[in-house]
Amino acid sequence: MVHTSFARVGSAKGTRASARYRLRLLRCIYGRAARRLRVAQPALSRQIQDLEEELGFKLFDRLPRGVKISPAGKLFLDDARSILQQVNEATARAGRVARGQSGTLRVGFTENASWHGVVPDSFRRFRERQPDAELQLSPLTSLEQIETVRAGRLDAGFVFNIAKADRELDQLPVAIQHVESAVPKGHRLSKSKRLRLRDLVGASFVWFPRRESPAFYDRLMRECFRGGLKSPLIVQEALNEATILSLVSQGMGVGWVNGNARWRCPEGAVILPIIDLDMPLPLSLVWRRDNSAPLLARFVADVRLLPAGRLMGS
Repeated sequence: MVHTSFARVGSAKGTRASARYRLRLLRCIYGRAARRLRVAQPALSRQIQDLEEELGFKLFDRLPRGVKISPAGKLFLDDARSILQQVNEATARAGRVARGQSGTLRVGFTENASWHGVVPDSFRRFRERQPDAELQLSPLTSLEQIETVRAGRLDAGFVFNIAKADRELDQLPVAIQHVESAVPKGHRLSKSKRLRLRDLVGASFVWFPRRESPAFYDRLMRECFRGGLKSPLIVQEALNEATILSLVSQGMGVGWVNGNARWRCPEGAVILPIIDLDMPLPLSLVWRRDNSAPLLARFVADVRLLPAGRLMGS
C-alpha cells in the first residue's frame, strides 16, 4: 500500500525509506516510474502532486506530451541524493562505533611500563584489530591517571599499586614488576652476581623526591633499613626514571628503577636485581565502572587475552 503523505512517517527508518521513495519518484517519469515502483499511474500522479504541495514548488513541468523534471526538481534531486548518501555513511559509522570497531579510545600509561610487555603489546594489538579507531595515548604517573580516569578524561590507564577495592573503578591485574638497581658500568657493584641491600652501604644514590610518591618512598626506605642499608647516601634527586638512568649512566650514582628498565637501559648503566629487596610493583589496567563504551570493552577483552593478562587473571 502506498502512503499519501511522506511527512507522516514516524520512525527514523521509515523517514529514510520515505526519502528514498521520493528520490525514486524524481528519478522516474510517470509510466516508467509506475512500473518500477509497482504503483498504478493515477496513484503515482497523486503522490507527486502531494509531494509538490508539501514542498511548495513544482518538481515537474507538465508538457502537452508527458512531463520533464523542473530546474527546482533537478536541484532537489541532486541535494537529496547527497543527503541520503551522508545518512547512509553516518549510519555505517555509528554502527562501527556501536560494535566497538571505530571511535576514539583514550588510554594512559606510565612511561616506565611502556618499553616491554603487556602495555606496548596491548597498543599494538589494538591497532591491528581496530584499524578504523583512534587510540589517544597519554604518558602520566599512576596518580595522575587515576584522577583523570575518575574525571572521565581518560577511558582507561595502566597504573601501579592501585588499591584493591574501589567503588568507582574496575581493574584488571596485568603484570607484576619489581624494583631493581641501576648501576654505572665499571662501578664496583656492577661485577656482583648476587647483590644484597647491605652491599650498597656507602654507595652514592640518585633518588626520587618523596613528594612524587610518599607511600612508595617510605616503603622503599623501610625495606632498605630492614636489609641493612639504614642511611642511603643521596647525592642527587631526579623526578623520573629516565633522568635517573641518564645520571646513573654518567656515573653520578646508583639508582632505583623498575626492572622493565633493562629494555631501554643506556649503554653506561646496567640493571641488577637485589635478592633481598622485596618490592613487587603490581601493574593493573583501570577504568570507570560506569564507562560502557564498546571500544573500551573490546580493549579490556583484548588485554585479557594477552599472555601477561591471562597469567594474572582477574
